[in-house]
Amino acid sequence: MKVFITFGQGHAHSVAGKTFDKDCVAVIEADDEEDGRMTAFKYFGGKFCFSYTEDNWKEENMSFFPRGYIYL
Repeated sequence: MKVFITFGQGHAHSVAGKTFDKDCVAVIEADDEEDGRMTAFKYFGGKFCFSYTEDNWKEENMSFFPRGYIYL
């Protein structure tokens, strides 16, 4: 399953040469939502806003994230 992670204004992270910030959505491939959130905490600490699963993510949200999806 995919877990989508969004970031706040003050959240910016560099992971494996990729920048994750308020203008993108991180995509984590995970076994379940809990596994995806654990991965988010591993890479981003507590510095992210929300997590969503494929079931509760709305594609129209992407209008707020001009850099698009970035896979972790």
